[in-house]
Amino acid sequence: MARKSSSTLTEAESRIMDVLWDQKEVSVRDVMDGISGETKQAYNTIQTILGILKDKGYVETRKQGRAFLYRPLISRGEARNQALKKLIGNAFGGSSEAFAQHLLKQSDIDEGEIAALEKVIEMAIQEKDIKDD
Repeated sequence: MARKSSSTLTEAESRIMDVLWDQKEVSVRDVMDGISGETKQAYNTIQTILGILKDKGYVETRKQGRAFLYRPLISRGEARNQALKKLIGNAFGGSSEAFAQHLLKQSDIDEGEIAALEKVIEMAIQEKDIKDD
């Protein structure tokens, strides 16, 4: 039985999207060159993954000569938000509070990082107060 496709990016898809986000528009060969320092992937494998990314709505293509060029349709930030929402939904029952508590209790977060998080929380509260006015 075939594996269910993920709506968020897999590890291999993320590596390819990193190349697209950095270079804006790429060919399969450009992707191969962009990830060559990491794990080598065959041309056909990259082409297949780019097709999957197109089907998922992450990239679009245009033809240039005999080659197709791929460009991202969503930003790195949007992809992160989608992945985070899926993680919070699956692992924390949709509760951002439970996720934040877990992060603070179970990670090696230091005092400086906690102080930075407190500032972000304060800013978010102020922005929410402004919107509610």
